[in-house]
Amino acid sequence: MSDLSPALTVARFVVVADAYPGLLSRVLEPLAKRDLVPDRVRAQREGDLLRVELGLDAMPVEMLQLVAGNLGQIIGVRRVEAMEGRHIRLASAA
Repeated sequence: MSDLSPALTVARFVVVADAYPGLLSRVLEPLAKRDLVPDRVRAQREGDLLRVELGLDAMPVEMLQLVAGNLGQIIGVRRVEAMEGRHIRLASAA
């Protein structure tokens, strides 16, 4: 019997970007279009920049780099950090 459930990981993204109206919704969009909801969101203005931290407790491993790439394509983004925690594998339902 093969396990077809996706490998999940704890993920954290830190985005540093120019502070402008609409930035937060654009940062959340790469998650929303993949039906992902962050477990934690923190945003803090640092002068002309905005630092946004997103945390997910169970994100499919294969989406980590895709989301990081999409975050880096947002206009005004200066830096994206993607950190991966421990792997989790959901037990398949019988």
